[in-house]
Amino acid sequence: MNKKLIALMLLLTLPLTAIAETDTPPDSHKRVEHLTKELGLTSEQQVKVEAIFNTQREKMKAAHEEAQAGLKAVFTPEQLTKFEAMQEKRQKMRRERMQHKK
Repeated sequence: MNKKLIALMLLLTLPLTAIAETDTPPDSHKRVEHLTKELGLTSEQQVKVEAIFNTQREKMKAAHEEAQAGLKAVFTPEQLTKFEAMQEKRQKMRRERMQHKK
């Protein structure tokens, strides 16, 4: 049961890591621009949609931090070291992909 719970927590936190670790919302502005173009959003609607995206990003960041704290409480020191190395490797790969997109 515990192994399944840990695996589930890990799987749920991985996608959040990419989002939560950036200072700027991933393509938030582009999403608002796209919705504006496709749906004809007014300026007022654009502001509201942007606020919704920002609120969602903050919630995801908080969920990520909570999951990270939970995992750190469960892992042994050796497991935590390996886990942090896994995260760093994934972040490095993501940064490299982002550099190639530019």
